[in-house]
Amino acid sequence: MEFRKTNEAIGLRIKEGKLSLLSRKLYNVLVYHAQQLKEPGINAPIETDTAKKYFWIPLSEVARDAAYDSNDTALLKHHLDEFQSIKIHIEDDRQWTSERLVSSVKLVNPAGLKKRGGVVWLGFAFPPEVSELVMNPAIYTKLSIQYQGLLRSGPSLALYEICRRYATNPSKVTAVHPYEYWYSALTGNPVREIPAPYKYFKRDVLKPSILEINAATDIDVELIEHKSGRRIDRLQFAVDLKRQERLAFPAPPVINGEIISKIMKFGFSSTEAADLLALHGETKILASVQMVDARRSAQNSQPLDSPAAYFRWALRQEGTSTRALPKKVDSTPTTKKKRTSLMEQFLAHRSRLAIEHFTGLSDAAQAEVIERFRQCPEARFVKLGRGITSPIVRSAIGHWYAAELWGEPTAKAISDFAESRTENESST
Repeated sequence: MEFRKTNEAIGLRIKEGKLSLLSRKLYNVLVYHAQQLKEPGINAPIETDTAKKYFWIPLSEVARDAAYDSNDTALLKHHLDEFQSIKIHIEDDRQWTSERLVSSVKLVNPAGLKKRGGVVWLGFAFPPEVSELVMNPAIYTKLSIQYQGLLRSGPSLALYEICRRYATNPSKVTAVHPYEYWYSALTGNPVREIPAPYKYFKRDVLKPSILEINAATDIDVELIEHKSGRRIDRLQFAVDLKRQERLAFPAPPVINGEIISKIMKFGFSSTEAADLLALHGETKILASVQMVDARRSAQNSQPLDSPAAYFRWALRQEGTSTRALPKKVDSTPTTKKKRTSLMEQFLAHRSRLAIEHFTGLSDAAQAEVIERFRQCPEARFVKLGRGITSPIVRSAIGHWYAAELWGEPTAKAISDFAESRTENESST
C-alpha cells in the first residue's frame, strides 16, 4: 500500500493548528486513497453535483488503514474536522500560497447517519494547490501505509518521512537545518512556538523516534549534530536502507474511545489523549489512570495542582507491585537496623519522584507549591533564593512534597519498594 507524497509536503512546518500522530496518519491515508481513485466523484453514495467534487471511501477503510478503532466514529470525525484548522504556507521562486490541508470533509450514510445499518462513506476534498501536489507530484517520495501503522508517535512518523526521502540519495544524509526547524517539523507545532531546550528535545523526541524507526521500518537513521562553539544549533540525519526489509505486520487499533475519555478527564484534549494512548499502549495508560484516581481519592492529601502533570509523571514510572505483604520480621537489633536503612532509602527514592513530579508542573503550579512550602516548619531551615537548584532546598522540598502527594509512608508502600529493589538486584 504505497503512495506518492510530494517532497514539498514532507516535513511540513505548520503555521496554524497542530499535526498529531493520528492527523499525520489520517492525512496520508486520504492521499493514498485519492491517488488510487485518481479522480473525485467515483463511488459517490448520493447523486448530487456537490458529491462529484469529493473523493469517496468507506469510513471503515479509513479507520483500518489509519489503525483506528472503527467503532469510534465521533473521535474519528473530530480528527477529520481538525484538518481544516491546520494552515500551511507553500512558497517557491514565483509564488506564495496559504492553504488548509483539507478544504472539506463529509460523512454520508444513504440509510441514515443515526441508523445502525448501511455504510458510512467519507467524502473529502483538497484545496486547489494541495490537490495539485497530491494528484500530480513532480518530485516525490514513495511511502508505505503499513510502515506508518507501526510507528507510535507523531515525531517518529515525521522523521521517518523526512529521512525516507533521502534514503535513495547518493549522499545518504538529510539537509542541515537549525534546531528550531527540526523542532517544528517533528513535533507538528506552529513555527512561532518557542522550542524546548535542545537537551530535552533530544531526550524526549529524537532518541525515542530514532530507536522506533530503526526497529520498525525499512531504514536506519543516525543523528548528526553540528555545533557553533559549544552549542549544538544545527542537525541532520544519516539514512541508510536496510539490506532486507522487515515484514510490515499490521498494527492494532490505537484508538479506544472509553480510554480516551478517561485520559481527557485529567485536562487533556482529545488529540493529546489519542497520542498518549498510541505512544504508551492501553495497559500502561490504564495503570497510570488508576494511579491518578487513587491519588485524587486519597484521604488527608492536598488536591492535585495538575492532574495532567501527575498523569504524565505516572506514565514514567515502572508500576507498583500488588503482591502480599511479607511476613513479620524478627525484631532483633540487626533487623531493626536494616529496617531503618530501608526506610531511609525509601524516603530518598520517594523524594526524587516528588521532585520529578514538581518539575513537570507549570510555572504557576510550581509557584503555588513553593508558596505552600514556605508556610511549613521545614522552610525555616532553608534559603529559597536559588530554588531547587540547591541540593539542600531540593532535599527539603522533595521530602515535604512527597508527604503532601502520598501522605505518611505505609507498610505496603515500603514493602513494595523493598520487593522492587530485590527484583532489580536479582535481574542484574
